[in-house]
Amino acid sequence: MPEEFPELLRKTRENKGLSQSELAQKAGFQPSAISHFESGRRSPSFDNLKKLADALSVTIDFLLGRETEPKSAGPVAQQLFRNFEQMSADDQESLAKIAKMLAQKNKDRQEGS
Repeated sequence: MPEEFPELLRKTRENKGLSQSELAQKAGFQPSAISHFESGRRSPSFDNLKKLADALSVTIDFLLGRETEPKSAGPVAQQLFRNFEQMSADDQESLAKIAKMLAQKNKDRQEGS
């Protein structure tokens, strides 16, 4: 059974290492809004859902439970891909190694929680 939006939002926020206040700031909301969304007391409008997805760098479909794996999306991911395309093959390999290292660091941090 797919998870509900409030739970997916909370898990995604926590996996990104963000507090409710930090996510609110990134998305341009009051901190109480994130609490309301995560508790299910309120549902975000489409525009606010887009802001949440962009702030978390995931797709709207992931936050709605229509995708099971988070895909990189949003302005940060788009900028990263644009920059990646401008790099030499050696620099692309270096960036891939750095990205793998950072992903492992975050995975280790999550498993330690």
